[in-house]
Amino acid sequence: MKKMFLTALAAGLLASTAATASVPQMIGEYDDWVAYYYRDSAGPVCYMASTPKKDEGKYTKRGDIYAVITHRPAEKSYDVLNINAGYTYKRDSKVTIKIGAKTFDRLFTSGDKAWSISEKTDKEIVEAMKKGSRMVVHGTSSRGTHTKDTYSLAGFTSAYRAISNKCKKK
Repeated sequence: MKKMFLTALAAGLLASTAATASVPQMIGEYDDWVAYYYRDSAGPVCYMASTPKKDEGKYTKRGDIYAVITHRPAEKSYDVLNINAGYTYKRDSKVTIKIGAKTFDRLFTSGDKAWSISEKTDKEIVEAMKKGSRMVVHGTSSRGTHTKDTYSLAGFTSAYRAISNKCKKK
């Protein structure tokens, strides 16, 4: 089921890219993470994605929930974390990521997505993900519903290595 969702996610991400992009190709599955790449007009784009093992909150309906790490070498952009909540975030709400003993709360939201505020924070989160066993994301929907999504980090480092090799990250 997860593989089917992530394949659909790959197709959806492609639809949001330039018309000259190629079809995403799977690099591989690494436990709970799947790695992909495609080419757009600027060059290769590599990303990895996962869905939470557990999603909690008092909601009746929620869309797709996933985390993505993206490398875009042509833009010199690496380690970009994106969290898709499956709902519209509450305006100016706080999203918190906990990995082991580390807490990251310097994220901003737009619609149903959250990103860290800087490249430095992205890199710190990715480093913690490499060392951790799980990531917990806390958010609040536009209706005030608090959510807690728990991701496994099994296979994260292998998937990260695969996208880094494919996109020539040094």
